[in-house]
Amino acid sequence: MCPHAQIRNDKTIRCVLAHEIALVRHGLRRLLEDEPDLEVVAEAENAAEALRQILEYRPDVVIADVTLFGCAPAQAEQMILAESSTSRIVFLPSPNQDELRPAASGSAKCAVRQTSADELRTMVRGSAGTPFVARDVEVSELPIEELASGKRMLTAREREVLKLLAEGRTVRSVAGILGLSVKTVDAHKFNLMRKLGIHNKAELVMWAIQKRVVKLPVNF
Repeated sequence: MCPHAQIRNDKTIRCVLAHEIALVRHGLRRLLEDEPDLEVVAEAENAAEALRQILEYRPDVVIADVTLFGCAPAQAEQMILAESSTSRIVFLPSPNQDELRPAASGSAKCAVRQTSADELRTMVRGSAGTPFVARDVEVSELPIEELASGKRMLTAREREVLKLLAEGRTVRSVAGILGLSVKTVDAHKFNLMRKLGIHNKAELVMWAIQKRVVKLPVNF
């Protein structure tokens, strides 16, 4: 068991904040930690970092920008629950997004632009207080076990690109590190997704974590 994912006797609600804008994360941390029963255990600025922090800390509540994972809220929720089944998710609206639709399972909460600070804190507490009924989460679009031989299907260059993308780097950053054009890295990314049968970067990150392509926290 991860050292951070221990059973606790206290009633503190442990949260992970996931948003690409640092000022938003810092504001949310200040907002939550003004309350004695709310604790922010980790922050993340991209999908790769968010998934690693969730796997490490097994938080009570994940508070995330709805666009961070690059997929629909329902799919992002499924990926999180598949690895941290007791976590709950509160999605924050994106400036370029219309009203949010609830995730398919109905357990995730979706804030809107008019949500006040008090309302957000209530949503976090309400999410953590909702009993979770154990169930098998079907992530049909992410067939991890069927892709067990995936690394053997990939070229050496594709594995390099996969590792860097899964660490949260942008396509442009990967191109600079490997001395390739952005167009070439995009082509490798397309081939990776085609070979692995996945559809967005969040799934790519989850696959890489599952297969230990990227480094997990110590003692995980």
